[in-house]
Amino acid sequence: MGSLPQPTTQAGRAGLAALLDQPARALIALDFDGTVAPIVADPEQARAHPDAVPALARLAGRVAVIAVITGRPAEVAVRLGGFAGHPELSGLIVLGAYGAERWDAATGELRTPPPHPGVAAARAELPELTAPTGAFIEDKGNALAVHTRRAADPQGAFETLREPLARLAERHGLHLEPGRLVLELRPGGMDKGVALTALARETGAGSVLYAGDDLGDLPAFAAVADLAAAGIPGLRVCSGSTEVTALAEATDLTVQGPEGLAALLTALADQLA
Repeated sequence: MGSLPQPTTQAGRAGLAALLDQPARALIALDFDGTVAPIVADPEQARAHPDAVPALARLAGRVAVIAVITGRPAEVAVRLGGFAGHPELSGLIVLGAYGAERWDAATGELRTPPPHPGVAAARAELPELTAPTGAFIEDKGNALAVHTRRAADPQGAFETLREPLARLAERHGLHLEPGRLVLELRPGGMDKGVALTALARETGAGSVLYAGDDLGDLPAFAAVADLAAAGIPGLRVCSGSTEVTALAEATDLTVQGPEGLAALLTALADQLA
């Protein structure tokens, strides 16, 4: 049985205690890339850490809700994560596009918003804008992610593209979301904090655990703090990396990437068994 790491903050310890005391009222929500799945050069090759899905399957029968909240399209996260076809995960909810899309394992139903016209306009302009840098464009359908990880100078390409992409996003009514060597253009009005808060209210959560690894997870961490102030204790877990260090300051517990997160989930399942 793995040992359960202890949060470094009082709020985090209260959140963990509430989860362990009343697991049947707990919401566990996780980012996908960099949290459940290791970051890879080709986004299509991302896969859940081998220990993650078994741990989630064990937890699913003991906590109220398990959710994945990701910038990916929901159906892509389901496919790459290998979340479908697991009876133990029949209650899983995957919120894609930062919460704008929803897939429910119980029904297999996928709900998506209508296309944003600005995405189509940006799609037409991106190739010429990004080609000189060696960046790779990931078309998410209703969002566009520009990855610089495979460029000759990944950080240099990221910095070179940041301002032009910000102007492109503004011109077409989109939001620019920076991340770990990725710049994403997407419709505004939704973020992981809004999605997490809505899900906690919908499910009547008595406690919340959220884990993430990137700047796009900061709104979710802020939502956990706001929920705690409203009487719903929470634990904020940073899936740590050398690429984004600021998140550790906004969280209660840091684990070492997807491997550490899978170990935490396994230890939680052991504790609740």
